Amino acid sequence: MSSTLQTALDWHDAGRDVALATVVETWGSAPVPVGGHLIIDEEGNFAGSVSGGCVEAEVIARAEDVIASGTPQLLEFGVDNETAWGVGLACGGRIRVFVEKLG
Repeated sequence: MSSTLQTALDWHDAGRDVALATVVETWGSAPVPVGGHLIIDEEGNFAGSVSGGCVEAEVIARAEDVIASGTPQLLEFGVDNETAWGVGLACGGRIRVFVEKLG
């Protein structure tokens, strides 16, 4: 088990509400491969990575919604080559990230 997943279990066992974000699909250049994880708790603490730049900030924000509602979300991020670096997706890559609350 990865250290990020172990941290998620530790946080959950300690009574924290936790969301797990997982890279489920990539196209082109993406900084984190399929299977990469980011965990987020109800206070906005996080560990791991699903991308970088603005993508992770958006995933963290959406994870807070998932924690509050309990409803999972499938997020998709993609940009053209001219703006890719600004949001952390080099060379116009695209990714899909599934965010779910640990129960």
